[in-house]
Amino acid sequence: MTAKDQEFASLEWLYQEIILDHFKRPRNMGTVDGADVSEEEDNPFCGDRIGVQLKIRNGVLEQVRFSGRGCAISQASASMMTEKVTGMTVQEALEFAEEFRKAMRGDKPFPQEGQWDDLDALRGVRDFPVRIKCATLAWDVLQRSLMKWLHQKS
Repeated sequence: MTAKDQEFASLEWLYQEIILDHFKRPRNMGTVDGADVSEEEDNPFCGDRIGVQLKIRNGVLEQVRFSGRGCAISQASASMMTEKVTGMTVQEALEFAEEFRKAMRGDKPFPQEGQWDDLDALRGVRDFPVRIKCATLAWDVLQRSLMKWLHQKS
């Protein structure tokens, strides 16, 4: 095995560990008392279900929680999403969610490794088109939740 092959295998292992860690020990799973907005969605093809609840103060995502069931990828992605967007403004979160979704669909390249923290672990999902919806489900729900909140405010 070449050094490059060993590095790739090591990176694959690390990414699998990150996904499994978020699946087994999800961050921010649960509900938000007094949520400003709450949405949920199913992936009918595989049975994944994700709910997102947000508390927004002064246009900033103060609390982001998720609930649901499904495969390791959908649940890990939701956990990673809550960590990434908490503290962002509504506009920043909308833009980041769209960037993530585009990268997952292959419409744009992933940024350099390390820029997206744990989300880098989901890069390999692009090689399995049927699993992309698993990785983007929570992000779809987040975008819909934020748009709903914006419409309520206008």
